[in-house]
Amino acid sequence: MSWFESLILGLVQGLTEFLPVSSSAHLRLTAAFSGWHDPGAAFTAITQIGTEAAVLIYFRKDIGRILTAWTRSFTNKEMRRDPDARMGWLVIIGSIPIGVLGLTLKDQIEGPFRDLRITATMLIVVGVIIGVADRMAARDEQGGRHRAPKRRKDLDSLGVRDGLIYGLCQAMALIPGVSRSGATISGGLFMGYRREAAARYSFLLAIPAVLASGLFELKDAMESDHVSWGPTLFATVIAFASGYAVIAWFMKFISTKSFMPFVWYRIALGILIIALVAAGVLSPHAAESAG
Repeated sequence: MSWFESLILGLVQGLTEFLPVSSSAHLRLTAAFSGWHDPGAAFTAITQIGTEAAVLIYFRKDIGRILTAWTRSFTNKEMRRDPDARMGWLVIIGSIPIGVLGLTLKDQIEGPFRDLRITATMLIVVGVIIGVADRMAARDEQGGRHRAPKRRKDLDSLGVRDGLIYGLCQAMALIPGVSRSGATISGGLFMGYRREAAARYSFLLAIPAVLASGLFELKDAMESDHVSWGPTLFATVIAFASGYAVIAWFMKFISTKSFMPFVWYRIALGILIIALVAAGVLSPHAAESAG
């Protein structure tokens, strides 16, 4: 991998990780359109450490408060009722599905799931799902001619059942084209949560899964002779910087704007990929990276 490729791929990772458009799909597509080798699942996982570092810094006050309350709840029974302590447990519970499925489906994630036809299909299908969830949330928030606005839930309403459903939605993002934020936020909207609440839990829920995945792939990569460490680490730094800027923008965007621009973009991109693969312009299968 060249330094220029790592710059572009790092930017793509940071710019798309937190948007409901699928960062893994865009990394795969950027390589395919540019005629580069597929960066692979390991590159994606390692550069995601950079974007999760951006989450840790952006939500540092929330995370510090949650960790403190959660730790104290082990020895202080009263703290177990604290919303922040409960959030700590709910992040752990919500991380179980992706942990189990990630280990079970590791070979498929690194192989068959990276087929561009699957990516395109997921872009379209999940795009439609996000659009329906967005419309449902807008209808509740705005009300109607004969219907009063409906109050949607905040994170203090989150329980074990909803936490597991969020976790199952996040696990779907193991398939390129789904989008971690798109799946979890739309899942939250279907369950009746406010947009900001759904996005906040989505970002917090991603921390254990992404860091664990990144460190797991990092361990394997350190035992391999086929990793371009300089470009990969450079891409991780670029992903951190661009990812932080996107989080700050996205949290403001979702409070007043619709997800529909992302929905139409996903559908159009999915249709374009299917057309290019059908015409033989793009190969559906990844070219293996030599490092």
